[in-house]
Amino acid sequence: MDDAKETAETAGRKIQDAWEDTTDKIGDKVDEAKANADVKKAEAERDSVEKRNEIKEKLRDS
Repeated sequence: MDDAKETAETAGRKIQDAWEDTTDKIGDKVDEAKANADVKKAEAERDSVEKRNEIKEKLRDS
């Protein structure tokens, strides 16, 4: 009886550990996706500012 209880507790801990690992991995992927989105947004903003500055420069030269 004690062996069965110990085996069940060990299995329960392993399941819990696997669940925690999975949720950590999911959280890491979400963080990675957010960071990539932030980078793309910043790059798009940079490109927009550069283009706007080019247009302003051309208007000044005219």
